[in-house]
Amino acid sequence: MSKTVFLIGYPLKHSVSSVFQQAAFDHHRLDVCYQNRETAGAELEAAVQGLRQPSVLGCNVTIPHKEKIVAFLDELDGPAAGIGAVNSIVNRGGRLVGFNTDAGGFLRALREAGFDCRGASAVLLGAGGAARAVGFALVREGAGRLIVANRTPRRAEDLAAWLRGQSGHRAEVVGGDWEGLRSGEALRDCHLLVNCTSLGMKHGATEGEGALDAHAIPGGVLVCDLVYNPEETPLLRQARKAGAAVLGGLPMLVYQGAASFELWTGREAPVDIMFRKAREALASGA
Repeated sequence: MSKTVFLIGYPLKHSVSSVFQQAAFDHHRLDVCYQNRETAGAELEAAVQGLRQPSVLGCNVTIPHKEKIVAFLDELDGPAAGIGAVNSIVNRGGRLVGFNTDAGGFLRALREAGFDCRGASAVLLGAGGAARAVGFALVREGAGRLIVANRTPRRAEDLAAWLRGQSGHRAEVVGGDWEGLRSGEALRDCHLLVNCTSLGMKHGATEGEGALDAHAIPGGVLVCDLVYNPEETPLLRQARKAGAAVLGGLPMLVYQGAASFELWTGREAPVDIMFRKAREALASGA
């Protein structure tokens, strides 16, 4: 029987997941089709129930559903239980198990960029599901200080309080107002800046919009943007202008996707093929 894996999110025009995931299935000669299922908030519960069909292996989950989808699942496994956000679901005989491969994918990308989290000071932009996974990864890896900034300060404060508990209060974690970062004061002693929002995403409502201007970004910081389409986002252009090191969102995307692939299939993900296909899709104007 042919199997299906879905990507659930809204919007999905920017996504290249179907391209590189399908290439991975084809590489292993698996009769599996990866399909986008653009899903608005009101349609989420019905879409999740559809994943219980025997023909469905599972799905990936992207913005804005990574937190809300948890309520419709039967079980959370591994880091997902701690993070409270899910980006991958496996259908086990009609029972839906949620996983979070974002945290591991982010750390793998950071390590390959040569960044050491131990004792580092980091700033997160955003307070949604991606920020939860990134913040969780950083405090568990020994980050010394973490600032969470969000356009709604209350959400930043709530996430900061949760992260303090996850770190056993070993890390200093504070929530703040995004506008407070624009002067550059909060970033002065930071080693890592991560945009966990969809700002600047191609085909999105904020396409072309940058999170920060160059004058607010210290030259010695590593700026990571989880947005991968376009590969060079407005934030990364400003970071280069400031003399900062940059890390785009494509490595995290592929690594989290590879981990998801292995959960669905039990096969080793062909990471090199997945990277090549993702880059080809972005270069073609996806």
